[in-house]
Amino acid sequence: MIISQASLDALRVGYKTEFQKGLGMAAIMKDKVAMTVKSTLAENRYGWLNQMPGMREWIGARVIQNLAENGYAILNRHFELTIGVDKNDIEDDNLGQYSMLMMRMGEAISAYTEQLVWNALKNGFTTNCFDGQFFFDTDHPVVLEDGSTGTYANTDGGAGTAWFLLCTNQSVKPIIFQERQPATFTTKDKSSDDNVFSERRYLYGADLRCNVGYGFPQMAWGSKQTLNPANYAIARAGIQNMKGDGGRPLGLVPNLLVVPPSLESPGRQLLNSEYGTGGVTNEWKGTAELLVVPWLA
Repeated sequence: MIISQASLDALRVGYKTEFQKGLGMAAIMKDKVAMTVKSTLAENRYGWLNQMPGMREWIGARVIQNLAENGYAILNRHFELTIGVDKNDIEDDNLGQYSMLMMRMGEAISAYTEQLVWNALKNGFTTNCFDGQFFFDTDHPVVLEDGSTGTYANTDGGAGTAWFLLCTNQSVKPIIFQERQPATFTTKDKSSDDNVFSERRYLYGADLRCNVGYGFPQMAWGSKQTLNPANYAIARAGIQNMKGDGGRPLGLVPNLLVVPPSLESPGRQLLNSEYGTGGVTNEWKGTAELLVVPWLA
């Protein structure tokens, strides 16, 4: 190949096409548990997470719900991936391998956003959410019906492999995926670029700005107990019995059971089998969707 600006432009278009194709090919699981929040700043603050507003009978004047401010903020982070193409390979027209690499770059970007979300869920036992407690904890603060302060739990502990029961059918989801800048394909492929002059390499890269955080703990139950009917019942009742400030029932119904590959079999038995141990009817069949997440392995 005779290297000209026209041939480099054509190469760039082809590589970008492969990159976009790779972005679209990756399995997208994170949207099941994470809501995407568009960001226009270096960080977003989430003061509204302090409470879930509820209706009241209108007697007398309106009661203004002042959303208490908190310090919970998600700071956007910057990520990149760069591939160098040897100038000799372009001259020798040895480019097929790089087309596959560009597609793989797109897949890697999508996979990394998945990894961010699922790591946040997995690390919820040791990472704080907006109320200063671990996202999965036994003593989240809540205002009781009489105005005093109490606590609620969204975990039953344990020391085994973690699994998660979630309520994802509301406008807010348990995990926040904050997107400042979607994946962008960039190049340094001009003959005058230093990398071409000094190293005989054309550079093709992708970068994005984003981060993850936590929504309402009441919408998620994390457990390291054995995944069986008894512990599933505890998790399900835990979410259904959640109350907001003032003792108001939240009316949450869990609908998604998230497990790593090692718990796929007990997850399927729990949610898909007609019968349980001893041939009794499996009362939990169909009560939630099973999602097996390889990033939790």
